[in-house]
Amino acid sequence: MTDLLIRNALVFDGSGTEPAIRDVAVSAGRISACAPNLSGTAQRTVDADGLALMPGIIDSHTHFDAQITWDPLVRPSPALGVTTAVIGNCGFTIAPCRAADRELTMRNLTQVEGMSLEVLRQGIDWGFESFAEYLAQLRRKGSAINIAAYIGHSSVRTYVMGADASRREATPAEIAQMQALVREAMAAGAVGFASSTSPAHNGEGGLPMPSRLASDAEMMALIQAMGEAGRGVYMVTKGGQMPVAFLEEMAARSGRPVMIAALLHNSTNPQAVFNDLDAIAGANARGHRLTGQVSCCPLTMDFTLASPYPVEGLQSWKPALGLAGDALKAVLAQPAFRDAVRAELAAPASFRLFNNEWDKVQVVETALPAHAAWEQRSVADIARGEGRDPLDVMLDLALAEDLRTVFTAQLLNSDEAAVGRMLNHPYSLVSLSDAGAHLTFFNDAGFGLHLLGHWSRDLGAMSLPQAVRRLTAQPAAILGLTDRGQIRAGLAADLLLFDPATVGRGPKKRVFDLPGGAARLTTDALGVHGVWVNGQQVADGAGLLQKAPLAGRLLTEFAA
Repeated sequence: MTDLLIRNALVFDGSGTEPAIRDVAVSAGRISACAPNLSGTAQRTVDADGLALMPGIIDSHTHFDAQITWDPLVRPSPALGVTTAVIGNCGFTIAPCRAADRELTMRNLTQVEGMSLEVLRQGIDWGFESFAEYLAQLRRKGSAINIAAYIGHSSVRTYVMGADASRREATPAEIAQMQALVREAMAAGAVGFASSTSPAHNGEGGLPMPSRLASDAEMMALIQAMGEAGRGVYMVTKGGQMPVAFLEEMAARSGRPVMIAALLHNSTNPQAVFNDLDAIAGANARGHRLTGQVSCCPLTMDFTLASPYPVEGLQSWKPALGLAGDALKAVLAQPAFRDAVRAELAAPASFRLFNNEWDKVQVVETALPAHAAWEQRSVADIARGEGRDPLDVMLDLALAEDLRTVFTAQLLNSDEAAVGRMLNHPYSLVSLSDAGAHLTFFNDAGFGLHLLGHWSRDLGAMSLPQAVRRLTAQPAAILGLTDRGQIRAGLAADLLLFDPATVGRGPKKRVFDLPGGAARLTTDALGVHGVWVNGQQVADGAGLLQKAPLAGRLLTEFAA
């Protein structure tokens, strides 16, 4: 007798081939058979009645590093069809971390990942110092989905250099210490090494996140330390000063694949992302494994001027970074500050999050009844009506409301024809959910359902078998997950049962379930009928099960 038998499912096996009606049997957490009309009995039988069954979604770009220590259900991902998540992207990890550096680490996360300091202080379980101890804690506490973890550059730098990590280059002796930490993490089961050189990634007080201070020599030394054991992926969110040619050299010298984020389409510099993808394709033609992480979602963020992530990467915004209360308001009111921001936004740039497109910035929620008429209107529209500059409109409204006004901005990936080209590029990986970060700004954890519904069904940008492959077998192969990503006998029973006619993600909404009752944005799944992790059901059509099992596994073994 098998544990689970799913009958009459339209099986998309993850390989990209056409689906067929099959039965799928599961025993001891693994797929024991996949064939038409299986005989035998099961402890539980599910009649799919023609619904689609695919491998669970593999989310290769999340930031659950902090949240998972207080929320092993890693909400909302399991209910959105995700069965495996990779944490530690961009190098923004919480291990290794000395007790003396915990406050600094949390304060950096509040800036770069848009997290509440009080939530982090109340929520993080600091039962570790080393990366190996962090993995041991994750294994001990369990999780609803499978987890693989990068060792993070900024954490490694902080562990070796303390507060200096965000202020200077490392010495050769310090680089050697970092190499030792990376080797230890790889031996403990890290999936690879992650870093960032993006100018948008700032820590407390506007100081760069530590990895941004790394020299090319440090970067090369650490990826080579990662690859010494013959496995591991180097993941980097690159700034404009880090060319793909240098990343190809890193792949060549380490012998390891390089995952490049965040490749998003910018309407004001529309060719830049395709130049990067062309360079990535060229590297692969020369035998060097590079992949570009792309998103199938428009990058839309809610924000207030108390924490305006979309503009914090601007050089002209530096005087406001790290300030709060009256000090921040004083800077935002200065004509010279505003003129500098205006001038920078008017100048061309290779990449930035916000590009002076004020028609794509809306007032979501005002704090004072007198301003309620401005809600759901664009800042550009308000500015035209008042004959004023849009930057002044936004800042003046925020100042009048003690910086409590909530705005939303559609920043990147708004040109669907261009995004469709990116999604179908042979060396792109659909990713960039950022689940676990920016909890009050945006939520793209349902990216996989959006690809299946909006891009495949509604727009026909790719076939459904190919969309499934992009979410399952492709990331599994890149990450070295040999027993996941396909529906095949002997592989792990990570499964998603859905209705192709209705699958998608619902509208965003605010819930108040973070430590201390703080808010986060979430979204509901549409068309999902069941999610199984290692053969155990964690979600159904109503969402996460009330008593969802901690069925996930900590993944620490990866193919070369």
